[in-house]
Amino acid sequence: GPLAAKMPGLRAYHQNHIVDKSQLAIDHARGGWDLDGFSELWFDDVATMERAIASEAYQAVVADSPHCMAATRVIVANQVTVVPLQGRPAIKRMSVLQRRADISAEDFRREWLDVHAPLVARFPAIAGYRQNVVTACGPAPGIDADADGLAPDGIVEMWFHNQQDLVAAFQSPAAELSQRHALSFLQTITTFLVDVHELV
Repeated sequence: GPLAAKMPGLRAYHQNHIVDKSQLAIDHARGGWDLDGFSELWFDDVATMERAIASEAYQAVVADSPHCMAATRVIVANQVTVVPLQGRPAIKRMSVLQRRADISAEDFRREWLDVHAPLVARFPAIAGYRQNVVTACGPAPGIDADADGLAPDGIVEMWFHNQQDLVAAFQSPAAELSQRHALSFLQTITTFLVDVHELV
């Protein structure tokens, strides 16, 4: 963490340590993602990110990676805030999405951003909701890549103030409607609960 925090141009850096790998209140096929964590690094643009990866500070990250990681992938995404964070919620839920084989990337984005987002925004007691639309995915330079080559189409971030709110939200009529819509364009949804560590 402290090594990656030294990368130039870094606006923010959060580690999301996975604490629960169950499917968490939804009846949808789970994908092949078996993860221990998500690192989120924010840059102003792709060029700034590429300069950071070319920096001496990144080489220290590469050298340290074998001590804590078996495999990693770099996912570049555009982030869309649908429900702004309300306070400092205690629970964060992240989901990796893969579209159906018969759905194009363009159709996936339209369904997810324009149709699905308003449905999820109606969940009761939701304390935050962000969509990360994946634009690129591949091996981290200098670091061994995940051998299975899985590539997501989107990553969801949802927040709730407590476990009761999370359960109530996914038992609501709004959730039933959103899950029915998800079946029309998603092949898998792989959900996790995470413990957030803000380093920058």
